[in-house]
Order: sequence, then structure tokens, then C-alpha cells
Amino acid sequence: MNLLVPLDDPQAMDPERFGPKAANLAALGRAGLPTPGGFCLDADAYRMQLDELRLAEKAEQVAIADLPAARRLAVQIRLALYEGTIAPPVLDALLTAWRAVSVQGLAVVRSSALIEDRAGASFAGQFESFLGLASEKDFLTAVRACWAALWSTNARRYMETYDVDAAETAMAVLIQPLVEARASGGGLSRTGEDQMLLSATWGLGSAIAQGEVVPDRILLSRQGFVRKIEPGRKGHSAGCVRGHGEVAASVDQALVAKPCLEAGQATQLGRMLRKAEDVLGCPVEIEWALDERGFKLLQARPLHVEPATVPEEIWLRHPGLNGHPAGIGWGTGRACVVNCECELSRVAPGDVLVTKVAGPSLSYVLPRVAGVVAELGGSTSHLASLARERGIPMVLGVLDATRQIPDGVPVAVDGVAGVVRWVR
Repeated sequence: MNLLVPLDDPQAMDPERFGPKAANLAALGRAGLPTPGGFCLDADAYRMQLDELRLAEKAEQVAIADLPAARRLAVQIRLALYEGTIAPPVLDALLTAWRAVSVQGLAVVRSSALIEDRAGASFAGQFESFLGLASEKDFLTAVRACWAALWSTNARRYMETYDVDAAETAMAVLIQPLVEARASGGGLSRTGEDQMLLSATWGLGSAIAQGEVVPDRILLSRQGFVRKIEPGRKGHSAGCVRGHGEVAASVDQALVAKPCLEAGQATQLGRMLRKAEDVLGCPVEIEWALDERGFKLLQARPLHVEPATVPEEIWLRHPGLNGHPAGIGWGTGRACVVNCECELSRVAPGDVLVTKVAGPSLSYVLPRVAGVVAELGGSTSHLASLARERGIPMVLGVLDATRQIPDGVPVAVDGVAGVVRWVR
């Protein structure tokens, strides 16, 4: 069995070997949709690495150890995966991929865990991706970090929610050329209002994924006709510089509120979104990038969709703000206005979290909140994906939410319509 296969090889569509992320991307490519190409490293390479470093027994002990001991064991496993010698057959496969990809320019290494991008459990933002890799040393370090990410605190906490033991799964890896994107974003093939949605920002899509900008929001009919383009607030962009990896840069003021896509480009991307839905056989969420050669699809995962909820009439009398809906749910609770992560301990069960940046690091508070409102971010951010999984209403890109919504007041969050109301 080959540890490394090209993404266009039929073998790459096996999610039990290469993880759903890689398998879905391979299926899109086989169906004629544009992808960056590249290679998949089999999850057996991760298992071989555990055996090489004699970590398998230690990994099995984590689930049965008490909490302090489990943390120590997980840290030891992560450090060993970071620092240990790579098994020779695995190293040979990795260097083959590196030589093939690096001649095309900068490289990308992305996790493709066997448990990730499945229906109901996306693990969005819980593992690792590394962009703009320019040296063999950095490339191998990135692969090690993807393996180690399976044992991170955030990933283990997420796995516990779904009763998954890290020792019983494995990590495959995607190795691809970097798409030097002019614009990037995400897409939902179906919303609760039976439309399609695209998000877009300048440069690489990490600013959207991390909830750092308010992206353009484009609504299309299911037939692909553009219904509305709402310009975002895209104050900075992400790009890659050789030798420095991913770097942020300020966006020219004239481009901050200028849409990244023209209507014709949005229609073209909408058609790809529908085709991706047909290929996977269910509504999908995608990530995409646009370079000088056109669109590339970077990822596709199953999407949970719920119809819009009719709001309770009493809430319609109160002031409201509009934003980008995560696409699910209606919830009410006490507003807990948080200005930094250090204040998250104030969030009580049943609260509506009101914050500035809704990054994936907030995922651990999702189980106890009735809703989330954020000033930055969009419908295709990682935290929005996690909120959809849990049925938690979320509205992002709400201008001045932390200033306008008083701490402690009753709040209602419509996660489909994208409206937040509070009792004055």
C-alpha cells in the first residue's frame, strides 16, 4: 500500500485512509471541479510514526487516566510527535511529495483527520493548516504539527463532546501547492431561507476562518442568480511571503468596502457550489480561492440546514441590529458582553455571548451559551460552522455590538435571519 497518493488518484477518495477532507476534495476534482491538486499522506503514516516513537501504549492510556494524568500524557505525545525521528518509509513519502509540490512554488500542509469534516462533526478550526512553506525543514515541521494537533487541548475537548478517543482515530495530511489568492472565502449551498450564500475577502481566507474581518456577503437563488451583494468591512488581508509564511497586511482604503467578486464571478462560483452539492449528495459548505487562473475549491464538508424560525412577536417591538447569520436557530438569554478572552469565565449557562472577534478559540464556551453575537466574522467562519453543528444561533459582523447591547439585558438572536434584538 502506498503511503502517498496524488489527489487525482481514485484511491484518494477513501475517507478511511485519507480522511473526509481529502476524500471530498478528491471527489470534487474527479467530477471536474477545479482544486489545487497535490498529494494525500495516508493515516497509516501517522500510525507508523506512533509505532516508531513507541507512543501507541501511551496514547491508549489517555482515555482511562484521571484528568491531570491525561493532560500530561497528551503533552508528552505531542512533544514526541513534534521532536521524534520520522519513520524512514514515511520520510521517503513526504520528501517525494515535497519535491513535486515545491517546484510549483510555496507549499501548504493541512490536516485531514479521519474524524474531521463528517456530517455533524466538522472539527472546524480544531486542527492545523500551514501556508506558504518554503523549505524542507519547515515542511516537515508542519507535518509533525498536524500529527500533534490530534492531541491538542482544544481537539481533545471537542472529541470528548462526541465521545471520540484520540487513540482510536488517526491523522492523514494534505500536501498541496499554495493558491496565491487575490480573493478567498466560503460558501453555503443552501440556507434556511432556501438560498445560496457566498462570503469573500481579499487575499487568503484565513481572515474569514478566524473571524477577523466582516466579509462580503453574496446571496444567490438556488438557480444561481445573484440576489444581493452586501460589501463587507475588510480592513486587512492575509498573504504569504517566502521565508515568512503567512503575513497580514492592511487593505487599501478604497478596497475595504469594495466587493471582491463581480456578479458574473459569483454566479460562476454558485454553479460550482451546486455541483459540489451534487457530488457529495447533500448540502455543503465550501472554502474557495481565486487566483489569476480562476477559482479553486479548497474544501467541502456536509452542511446542516434548518428552516427559518418565525420570531416571537414581543421581540419585534425592541431595537435590533443586523449581521451575518450562521444559519441556524433562535435563542434568548442574558447578554454577557465580553471584550477579551480573559473575560470568558463570566459567561454563565444560558447567556448570549456578545463579543468582538468570534474565533475558533471560543468553541469551548459554545456548549453553555444560548447564542453568540460578534462584531467581526461571517457566515462561513470556523466558529459559525461549529455553531451550526450544535444548533446555537449566531449572528456575526454586527457593527458596534459590544457598545450598543448593554451587559445583562435580555437578548434574542435569530441565527437564520441575522437579527439581534434586546430589551431596552
